[in-house]
Amino acid sequence: MKVFRHFKTGEQEQSTKVVLQKEIFLNPHARGFHLITNHILNVIPEINGIVHVFIKHTSASLTINENADPSVRVDFETHFNKIVSENETHYTHTHEGKDDMTSHIKNSLLGSSVSFPIKNGIPQFGIWQGIYLCEHRNNGGSRKLFVTIIGE
Repeated sequence: MKVFRHFKTGEQEQSTKVVLQKEIFLNPHARGFHLITNHILNVIPEINGIVHVFIKHTSASLTINENADPSVRVDFETHFNKIVSENETHYTHTHEGKDDMTSHIKNSLLGSSVSFPIKNGIPQFGIWQGIYLCEHRNNGGSRKLFVTIIGE
């Protein structure tokens, strides 16, 4: 698709919009918060635009946060286990175990997707930002991510 952008009054530059979509399969991860930034960077071409990453599951989630200090991941897991405790007795959706409904709640709190800008294929993160897979199940299995890249 061809689009036109105005740079100066009366001048136009022609550009080509690109939409790419890829599916990424992640091996099973232990319960917790895991940096997966490189898995996503491997599928990004050298264009300018926006990357949107969606996880195709309801018991795991995605977030962007600090990637420098590993204790951040431990603190995230500890905090989410306190605010959404498996020791509560009011959950009825527990067919797959005590971590069943709590995983869905954590997914709703953190979200199923993240987006970020890219310039020449380089993510425009802050200095200590990375993408996390937030695995909320004790035995979550493999995970599928669907990546959409819109740019030029």
